[in-house]
Amino acid sequence: MELYSLKVFQAVATERSFSRAAEKLLRTQPAVSLAVQRLETTLNERLLDRSGKDVLLTEAGRIVLDYARRFENLKRELEVALTELRDNAAGRLVIGANESTTLYLLRHIQRYRRLYPKVKVQVRRTLSSRIPGQLLDGDLELGVISYDPEDDRLSGTVIYTDHLSFVVSPEHRFARQNSVSIQDLGLETFIAHNVLSPYRERVLREFQRHKVALNMDVEMPTVETIRKLVQRNEGVAFLPRMCVEQELEQGTLCEIEVPELELERQIRLVYPARRALSYAAKAFLEVVKGSGGKAAPR
Repeated sequence: MELYSLKVFQAVATERSFSRAAEKLLRTQPAVSLAVQRLETTLNERLLDRSGKDVLLTEAGRIVLDYARRFENLKRELEVALTELRDNAAGRLVIGANESTTLYLLRHIQRYRRLYPKVKVQVRRTLSSRIPGQLLDGDLELGVISYDPEDDRLSGTVIYTDHLSFVVSPEHRFARQNSVSIQDLGLETFIAHNVLSPYRERVLREFQRHKVALNMDVEMPTVETIRKLVQRNEGVAFLPRMCVEQELEQGTLCEIEVPELELERQIRLVYPARRALSYAAKAFLEVVKGSGGKAAPR
């Protein structure tokens, strides 16, 4: 089986079109069709359904596409390994993180880039729940998550301890108080993050346990939009402390303690346990460990 045929098949499957795949690969459409036919003949399986307007994958096609992507990742790993063989200070590093943990990475990347300026660093924003699978598939080399994946195939280290912070506008009625009870929050409008997380579930459970209404009348897709709405006194929110540190220092947000909701988050750097890390990834791990995993101030 030729790797070229797999590459052509992957392009057709991704583009859902022989003509668009041909344009992407700088090949003629007949050459692309022939490569896919050769692959189907070799595997003795029909990989594409060509009967409709768009090209669709058969069940066998979906399996082959998954392996084609793995071959592509292995090829990329080979290229990185050979680059590092020639120059230990060079290479490529791909890290997966969600919106809030990406903010935490910034200071580490800044320090890492000063030490290893030749390494190309790519941070892919992705859902935290998808990171373990992407690490095991080889799409990522390192991942930053705020929960224990509980998977023997992954290793990890706690690099930071954060907590959920209850924040309000300086104009809010709670702004001059050091703490409030969960019972005081029943009349508040909460600006919620519409991405599911273990900490959202814990907040919901605590409100239910104390029989307090949780009015999530507004849900937003990003932490940034939640911050802005709270700053404008359109509601209140629970946000990771690391995401609001600058606003708290500048006085554009106020943090109020809620004794019933003191929820800590441990930020972990995770990676495959049975696959050797590249020089670039090992170096990044050392940079993060060397900076110390201090807890967010309360």
